[in-house]
Amino acid sequence: MGSEKQGFIWLSGLLFLNIFVLSTADVHYYEFSLQESPFTKLCSTKIILTLNGSFPGPEIRVRRGDTVFVNVHNQGNHAVSLKWEGVKGSIDGSNELIQPGRNFTYKIELKDEIGTLRWHATSAWAAATVHGAFVILPVATEDYPFPAPTSDQTIILGEWFREELTEANQTITPGSADAYTINGHPGETYGCSNDTTFEMQVDYEGLYLVGVINAVANETMVFDIENHRLTIVGQNGTYTNRSFTNSLTLAPGQVIDVLLLPNQNVGHYYITARSSSGTHITNGILRYTTTTTSF
Repeated sequence: MGSEKQGFIWLSGLLFLNIFVLSTADVHYYEFSLQESPFTKLCSTKIILTLNGSFPGPEIRVRRGDTVFVNVHNQGNHAVSLKWEGVKGSIDGSNELIQPGRNFTYKIELKDEIGTLRWHATSAWAAATVHGAFVILPVATEDYPFPAPTSDQTIILGEWFREELTEANQTITPGSADAYTINGHPGETYGCSNDTTFEMQVDYEGLYLVGVINAVANETMVFDIENHRLTIVGQNGTYTNRSFTNSLTLAPGQVIDVLLLPNQNVGHYYITARSSSGTHITNGILRYTTTTTSF
């Protein structure tokens, strides 16, 4: 009898939570444009397929239970479709190609997804440059199941190819990339003085929620921040029990949400991403903007 009562209470609470989320849900509209854009990395320039002219693509940022309309205009030269990883409901048209000169509107109805997800082009050659973050925050009146962060940051681990990527490259083979990137920046390790380096600025003892996405097609990536421990709080669109680690190992397509507490001496520390096969390594910088003084 006791277990039946507990089950009834749990179901009642879940029903109330779903009704509460639906009553506070918002509707968001995004306009995406697939287009060919010139980018210079590794001391050479090439044309890549982008969304809204950026690499990585634009971030979608909503709250749990919201509905999202994404209107995609294909101004590129090839038919492309987008995939919304981690979204639990079905999305009409997600398997249909958007032909050049046409557009399609995706309707995404979120349920209990929370944290960081990702979107990307379905074909391997297009996904190398057409991808981005899908950040789902708690409802405005809802608490995090961990200490509330003072700020958040998305980090996307990507790859860069010197060669032109077209429909002929339907598969991206492991180790074939010429560089890895952090939010589109190759960093300091590839010998080109014009390459840029990702930088994340933090305040001493601020608390940062960081969503780390492995957008590298066929490589497991290892991610760490020099002298800083990470607290894992979520994976692939759901919050999890907290665990502590010095580095993250992310399978292709995996997303991990972590808490970062900057509590080291003022200065800068390297953010490092490398493939588990050891093919390439890239870095960024974690830079303190403020600190405290002990007496």
